[in-house]
Amino acid sequence: MKTDRLETFADGVFAIAATLLIISVDTGVGSPAGGRLRHELVTAWPSYVAYVVSFLTIGIIWANHHTVMDQIDRVDRTFLMLTVGFLLVVAFIPFPTRLVAEYLNSVDARAATVAYGITLTLTAVMFNAIWFYAASGGRLLRADADGRTVRGISKTFVLGPWIYLAATLVSAISPKLGAVAFMLFTLFWVVESSFFGRDRSDQVEA
Repeated sequence: MKTDRLETFADGVFAIAATLLIISVDTGVGSPAGGRLRHELVTAWPSYVAYVVSFLTIGIIWANHHTVMDQIDRVDRTFLMLTVGFLLVVAFIPFPTRLVAEYLNSVDARAATVAYGITLTLTAVMFNAIWFYAASGGRLLRADADGRTVRGISKTFVLGPWIYLAATLVSAISPKLGAVAFMLFTLFWVVESSFFGRDRSDQVEA
């Protein structure tokens, strides 16, 4: 089976998940009276941070998925089902994002950040599953797939679940420190994709 319909479906899920993140931004902003809106807008900063971090995270996942699909020539039933599981977790990201936005400054911050971490860890695990299934023995890869690109993707992806798991464990000890860890990891991926990912893209297009 060709990849066209799968890529269209995946793009739709990514777009919807990213759009639903905006729901988390109104957290903490009610119906202020007596000029309190400015105060509520300022104190709602966790909503803005959670939105930006999760939007960038979904954007990075989408970009990496694009890179992966460029290396794949065809898909089979197992790959389709693994991708459905992967997209199921991606579509779930707005929910823990809202939890972080709403509860980061409360006694429930630990539960919120751990839920967020578990979701991103599962996302990374499922992404690894679809990639290594496709790449194992060149099972679904293009005949002209670049070996350096394939090895580069494998080396990069395998770190993701462990880093997210580490940040989740940090969140269980210190929720705000864990939130900072998620943010820093996201910024790292933005820089890595912008500067070093360019080389992988050039190799794919060559």
